[in-house]
Amino acid sequence: MLRPTDDAPRRVEKLTRINEALILRLDRMNDVRGSSYALTRTAAMLEREIVERNADLERALAALGARNAELAAAREMADEANRAKSRFLRAASHDLLQPLSAGRLFLGQLEDIATDAVQADLVARVIASFESAEELIRALLDIARLDSQAFEANPGPVAISRLFRRLAIDMQPLAAARGIELRFVPSSETVLSDPVLLRQIAQNLITNALKYSTGPKVVVGLKHGGASAWLTVQDGGPGIALADQERIFNEFERLSRTDAPGSGLGLSIVRRACQQLGHEVALVSARGRGSRFRVRMPLMRNVCLAQEEDEVAGPEAASGLVGRRVLIVENDPAMREAFGMLLRGWGMEVADAAGVAEARAAVAGGWTPDALVTDYRLDGEETGVQAIEAVRRDLGRRAPALIVSAEGGAAIRGLAEPVGAQVLGKPVAERDLRRALQGMFDAAAPGARDLRAGGM
Repeated sequence: MLRPTDDAPRRVEKLTRINEALILRLDRMNDVRGSSYALTRTAAMLEREIVERNADLERALAALGARNAELAAAREMADEANRAKSRFLRAASHDLLQPLSAGRLFLGQLEDIATDAVQADLVARVIASFESAEELIRALLDIARLDSQAFEANPGPVAISRLFRRLAIDMQPLAAARGIELRFVPSSETVLSDPVLLRQIAQNLITNALKYSTGPKVVVGLKHGGASAWLTVQDGGPGIALADQERIFNEFERLSRTDAPGSGLGLSIVRRACQQLGHEVALVSARGRGSRFRVRMPLMRNVCLAQEEDEVAGPEAASGLVGRRVLIVENDPAMREAFGMLLRGWGMEVADAAGVAEARAAVAGGWTPDALVTDYRLDGEETGVQAIEAVRRDLGRRAPALIVSAEGGAAIRGLAEPVGAQVLGKPVAERDLRRALQGMFDAAAPGARDLRAGGM
């Protein structure tokens, strides 16, 4: 600060310092002004970059949306194709299995009366061909059913002892024909699974082992694994190389014994059924050491299931059918004739009808059946359930009923359950039909309920 008393040198010194201070302040202001400008430019550049990146992102999202729409359309087309396949197989099954079923019944009669060795051998070969065609059609239907989006498993407690008893009855004839010992290791355990699917899984694994094994025996058992258990099927055959162990679960894959009958679909069905149930399926095998197929299921502790008597089947069972009266409701003339021929051969009295109206007319004309045997899908919109209900109303009592259907499966059983009708699939074997009829008569109460008093 200048003072009046300052001399010239003092004034010059002070002014010099003041000037230097002003210059320094001006430089600092210029530096700040330059930094703000740089920041402004940087912000503007970043803003433009953000705008460009947002535009790129919007274009990418639009492309992704279009791609997703294409994928959704393609998936819908695939789903519709799968549904169409399932609808076709379900619709075709009736027409495919109807003539097979009639043919099987006629062949059964022909087998009984064939006395010549050449004729008997020819009939046996024809029956084997029918069985192969039936096996293939049923396998294809099983795959379509398991692949269907509408399919739902029904898991519940399954007693392994009961499962093994049923499997022994079903599979011993094949084991005997192949000359292989089929052994079931006893088990008192209960597992969580769908009883129908689990039985199908086990049947396919055992059938596979019996058909393609070269060993002397097949062993079926249950091995514990913590909270789970493994259903195991062990054979002593040639084994499967590691490179082929994944491939054998594909459709129509057969690695050995190509002369053995079979569709090559059994293991594919096993895998699909296990996927539906959430069961792990595994294979342990090596060349020359046999094969062990395993299916893991949850164990159920402290579960007690009611005991079930074993079903008895055999030629002697037909003796309990002699004199019984049966009303057959079947829209296919060949099936009506085949059923009639077979049942009359067992000593039964038979009347037949093509639909509900004819069945009611038979009853109105004085025919009083002891039981009904009906197809499920009749002409028009009529069903076997409607035929059962109508005939029971006219009879005034709950006559035992059996539905023999080419459709089969859980859906038909669900429709038949409310009227207490059993269900068999076409083509139906004589043994199964005889066993079902005998079981119905054995289970029938001595006095049937009067429908007019409130029963159906």
